[in-house]
Amino acid sequence: MKTIKIYIILMMGLVFAISCTEADEIVDQVQETVSRGLVLRTVASLGDDFSISDLESVWGRTLEVQDDLGGGLLSQINIYVAFSDTTIEDGDPDLSTDEGLIGTVSASSFSPGPFGFPRGDISFTYAEAIAASGVDFDDIAGGDVFNFRLEALLTDGRIFTNNAAGTVANGSFFSSPYAYSSPVVCPPTVPTAGTWSVELQDSFGDGWNNASLDITIDGETTSYTFETGGSASFTFEVTADNEVLGIIFTSGDFDEEVTAQVTSANGNVVLDLQPSPAAGVELLDYCLDNL
Repeated sequence: MKTIKIYIILMMGLVFAISCTEADEIVDQVQETVSRGLVLRTVASLGDDFSISDLESVWGRTLEVQDDLGGGLLSQINIYVAFSDTTIEDGDPDLSTDEGLIGTVSASSFSPGPFGFPRGDISFTYAEAIAASGVDFDDIAGGDVFNFRLEALLTDGRIFTNNAAGTVANGSFFSSPYAYSSPVVCPPTVPTAGTWSVELQDSFGDGWNNASLDITIDGETTSYTFETGGSASFTFEVTADNEVLGIIFTSGDFDEEVTAQVTSANGNVVLDLQPSPAAGVELLDYCLDNL
């Protein structure tokens, strides 16, 4: 029996040795054939959207270059932009465009940041995005989007972009998407003077459970809510001197039960809030120009 045990132990040792040798060879092959990539870390925003009425409004980002050579692999960054028509109505053509080159940034324009990696800014105006994408200004509506794509050219000839950067971006805990979107937004419109109405409902019939509809007029906010029952009605006044009105929903305990409507002094329902509304964001669509 001892002889058999020794034989088995010897065989197991041989298998282990062979397995280790094969594993070592695989590791060597991976190390010899796999090359490091480049991360364009998003450090800060220089502008997130374009104002439909301001051709000089800006979209931009501050970027940090990270690679094995401390940013030394970067040669240049090409930036492309395409227009996405998201406001297509029945019978209308899709006016989306193919992407066009909007700009090129060389590595020499970057300078060392606080961590030693090169940092630099890329930014473009609304007018530049229109020209590069080829869309007609008259065809743009609030809610449409300009999509930016970054293409990093490395000194060794490789190219990284959003289509090929998945392993690079996902291998870093920094944001490195190589792609960004800039929506076209409308500035606030002057609200109609007069009496506005607010209607709140709760489908369970026990009030809004700490939720509220917060209406701000020229910086002064009033919160509308109710504690019992299935509905409540309110009114508020807008004067001829008021310039900006905004509405934000504050979340409560049972947001799936709440609905609301806000009607302007001109009779337009400017907000029809559905269950589980987005919280903490502007709910009015100023592009409708119905206030």
